[in-house]
Parts: sequence; structure tokens; C-alpha cells
Amino acid sequence: MKKVLIAEDEASIRDFVVINLRRSGYEVLEASNGTEAMTLFDSNCGEIDIAILDIMMSGADGLEVCKYLRGKSKRIGIIMLTARTQEMDKVTGLLVGADDYVTKPFSPSELMARIDAVYRRVTLTNEAADNASETESNAVTLNEFTIDLRSHTLTKNGEPVDLTQVEFQIMEYFFSNPNAALSRSDILKFVWGDTYFGDEKIVDVNIHRLRNKVENEPSSPVHLITVWGMGYKWIV
Repeated sequence: MKKVLIAEDEASIRDFVVINLRRSGYEVLEASNGTEAMTLFDSNCGEIDIAILDIMMSGADGLEVCKYLRGKSKRIGIIMLTARTQEMDKVTGLLVGADDYVTKPFSPSELMARIDAVYRRVTLTNEAADNASETESNAVTLNEFTIDLRSHTLTKNGEPVDLTQVEFQIMEYFFSNPNAALSRSDILKFVWGDTYFGDEKIVDVNIHRLRNKVENEPSSPVHLITVWGMGYKWIV
């Protein structure tokens, strides 16, 4: 059963999300504040596929909960619910480990498209990890980096690089196209899908996060290079 945790302190919004999730076949756990959300996660550890977190909640806010959940699990999908005025919070949410954000007010179709897209990524990641020991490696090595598409792992000089599923998919796209300039829209389509409603800023934030993980000097990258006015490329 697909299981989702929704943490939202406005009951009307939470009820709206819950109704649409259940109509789409998801099992739902409800939390009215951040502290309750963390407790529910711990008591259902390993069973929750996606967490939907409102940024502005009483007790622990959505950003704090996001950081907590990401520290516990790299596999869980995390979507932030934000207001239009919370521009910096959107970026911060992505930086601390969220996969996506949905801006209020949102339509049922937009919300479910985002949730379904994240769930597909989570499912693919989990299946790859579960089957990794049963299949041969499907690894690609570029300089000091090796990406294994079966186990969904990236290593640098033999040491594992800790990536979320979104970060891994971006790296997979780069490794499939070394030295090629990839536009933000190309990256967005490969990772988030053709039906993604959001803007390209989510790509930039994930690239920033990746540089902090793969570059020796993130402020002076030698591999993950910006192509001004277009997007990014991975230099071999």
C-alpha cells in the first residue's frame, strides 16, 4: 500500500489533501503539527513513502521536520507546501532535502501529479536498492566518480556520496551525457517528467546541493559547470 504522511496545521487544507490522496489509492497518516509528524514517522519507520509538509506549522516547522526526515531516510520523498510569499523558504526546503514544493493555493490535479511523480521516483529507487545484491553491477566510471545504475549509488575515489533520489537522477543524466550542455528544461523533463507544473529554479537549487557533495571546491567547480544562459554540463 502506498503510504503518505501529511503534516498541515490548517484542518481544511489537510482534509482536502487527505481526500484526494485516498481517492488516488494512498494510505494516509495525518499530523496537525511538526512534532506529531516526526513521532508518526518514527513509529512507522520504513513504511512511509512520501511526506507532505507545510512549511509554517506550530511546534517544529516544516523545514525542521524535512531536515529530520531526510536525516533518517534518503529514500523517502518529501514535498513542501508553501505560500506564494515564502520564496526563500522554498529554496531552503530544497536545500535541506525536499524533493519538490507545491505553492498554495493548488488544484487537486497539480497536487496529485506532483505526488505521483515523487512516488514513481521513490519506487524506482527502492526497487533498485532491493535488487542491487541480486543483479550484476551496471556501473559507469568518469574520472574519480563511479555511478551504479542498479544499486543507485555514486562513489568518489571509492567513497560513497550521499545523494537523494532526485540528486541521483540528475547525476545519472549527466553521466549519460558527459561534456554535453544540458538545458534546465532538459534536466527538469528527465527528472521530474513532462507533466511537472513547477519552475526551473528547482534544478538550480539541486545543482547547488550537488556541488557541495561532489566538488572539492564547490565555489570553483571543475566537473559540474554552469553553461550561462542555458543550463549545466558535466566535464570529464
